[in-house]
Amino acid sequence: MKKRYLFTLISILLIGLLATACSGSNSGATDGKKVLRVGATGQSFPNSYKDGDKLVGFDVEVIEKVAANLGYTVEWTNSDFSGLTGQLETGKIDTIANAVAVTDERKAKYDFTTPYSYAGVTIVTHKDNTNINTLDDLKGKTVAGVFGSQNVKNLEKFDTKGEIKVRTYETRDGAQNDVLNKRVDGYVNSKASLLAEIKKQDLPLKFVGEPFHYEDVAFPFMKNDKNTALIEQINAEIQKLRDDGTLKQISDKYFGEDITVKPE
Repeated sequence: MKKRYLFTLISILLIGLLATACSGSNSGATDGKKVLRVGATGQSFPNSYKDGDKLVGFDVEVIEKVAANLGYTVEWTNSDFSGLTGQLETGKIDTIANAVAVTDERKAKYDFTTPYSYAGVTIVTHKDNTNINTLDDLKGKTVAGVFGSQNVKNLEKFDTKGEIKVRTYETRDGAQNDVLNKRVDGYVNSKASLLAEIKKQDLPLKFVGEPFHYEDVAFPFMKNDKNTALIEQINAEIQKLRDDGTLKQISDKYFGEDITVKPE
């Protein structure tokens, strides 16, 4: 009897462990709920940032609206951008909602949803800097940007002769503070994000010409059949939000302009 009891107990424990393993971190049903695991830095105003303890922002609101319409609950993870891509590639999160630009390099790794916004890459300088008014005026000058960001990469591609010195920082705040304190001559970021920052803090910054590059912004997923089906569902919801004006409304709320339509 003791042996039979011990065998039964071990069997129950093994079944419990197996069930726990199978209910791991993959997106899908958890306690009867469909969960979408999404990453954001929480430090990228106005795309994803903290309002007290609450994560808010344009990209945050868009994915939460899409997820809700599809019956998903969003489970958030906050990290720096390189940490988020690492978690995406190891399957710890399903996607990233943080102004992820669609590039050829990234398309080799990820499948993207349809774009939900468009980022115009541009440069600002301090208002007191009367000698910098066009992109040509930046030759021989130093421009700040976030390390590893697509904005910095686009600037380096634009500056084919290497006439602009690029200084990189770990955060947007670090890059922006140095142009505000006149330690560098410019700061590269998306036009919409810069407009929002300037308006929010009444920053003494001015734009240097028009954006020199535009990029599609979308949600990245790892390449697999399950995500292919999910992407199709998300694409349909993005189109609905575009058609009924919700996408534009969310954009106006955070940026004061519509960044959901690609400029001609």
